Amino acid sequence: MSTPSKGRLIGVGTGPGDPELLTLKAVRALLDADVIAHFLKRGRNGNARTIVTPHWQETAIELPLAYPVTTEIHRHDGAYKAQIAAFFEQSASQIAAHLDQGRTVAVLSEGDPFFYGSYMHIHVRLAPFYKTEVIPGITSLSGCWSQAGVPLMQGDDVFTVLPGTLSREDLAQRLATADSAVIMKVGGNLPKIRQALSDAGKLDTAIYVERGTMENALVLRLSERDDSPAPYFSQVLVPGWTGRP
Repeated sequence: MSTPSKGRLIGVGTGPGDPELLTLKAVRALLDADVIAHFLKRGRNGNARTIVTPHWQETAIELPLAYPVTTEIHRHDGAYKAQIAAFFEQSASQIAAHLDQGRTVAVLSEGDPFFYGSYMHIHVRLAPFYKTEVIPGITSLSGCWSQAGVPLMQGDDVFTVLPGTLSREDLAQRLATADSAVIMKVGGNLPKIRQALSDAGKLDTAIYVERGTMENALVLRLSERDDSPAPYFSQVLVPGWTGRP
């Protein structure tokens, strides 16, 4: 078994978007880090980097990690899987180079690092070999339902998280049996999500939330939203708790 090297890896949850929703522990990790790594789409500022800007220390080494592809190739395509796997291998190697120099490396993750976060791909590659800490973050889910002011589940309600990338049939089947749900990865899947909710008989209660917790947040019934692609920070809430007062 490999012994830990002297560097320290920290996965830092940056929360759902509002910089004030960073935890005290996350801010402290940012201030202590020698290197701050963050993921981004090529040619754009990373969302996590933007969130932590008020707490960025100028002495930190910045390590941007730009995805080679995002939505240009279907996620089930072999070319997509090969490029993404190679990207995470290369990213892990870049981070390991700093860890081997004894540096503390904070890797930013929107929301929570282990909730659909890219950081987990770094974690599984490096955590066995380096001292590692993961700082949880407020998820985009709680940010969106708090923005909407809608309690989603209570008591024995079963809560379901669904990616909008599933097929219409799969979404409808899972929604039909869920007491409450949140649909993530909306984007261009919005028309399909709307159809699946209609199939499940839950379209009338669905709520669309865009950029929850941010200054330009938008909340409205999904039935009032057109079918144009949704921004990255968007979710559909399907409330449960049918016995509420």
